[in-house]
Amino acid sequence: MESGAWIAHLADWPGAVWLQQSGTAYLFVNATHILGIALLLGGILPLDWQLLRGRASATLAMLVRSAGGGLTLALLTGCWLFTVQPASYLVNAAFQFKMGLLALALVNVLVQHRCAGLRQALATGVVTGTVRLRAALSLLLWLAVLVAGRWIGFV
Repeated sequence: MESGAWIAHLADWPGAVWLQQSGTAYLFVNATHILGIALLLGGILPLDWQLLRGRASATLAMLVRSAGGGLTLALLTGCWLFTVQPASYLVNAAFQFKMGLLALALVNVLVQHRCAGLRQALATGVVTGTVRLRAALSLLLWLAVLVAGRWIGFV
């Protein structure tokens, strides 16, 4: 399927059409997206801040779960919102920038969670310099994703 046809097909998906035709449905999906972002940042920012400061405690595991749930919710609703105007989003420089930052942030999360350093920090309370560096990068990336997301509506 050609990319233009794929984009048109995506915009004709029943879930996209429903959001296009119902301001109320769009409102609730958008609000759910914002909730996902709040849960993500509400978990990841204090988690990264504590790791950056070299502190690891039992509460960090709760923050990881909150951030993970928020990320899942934000990704699902973000993909759904994308289907409302996929052609417009794909040519929006702010959207492209946000997607690049999001990809970097997700890779950083994957690396942070796949390497033993974070598990070791949660188990022993000892936070290595590498874990701190990834936490600092995470703080910067997630805040940049947030700003880039807000920028989309202004481009």
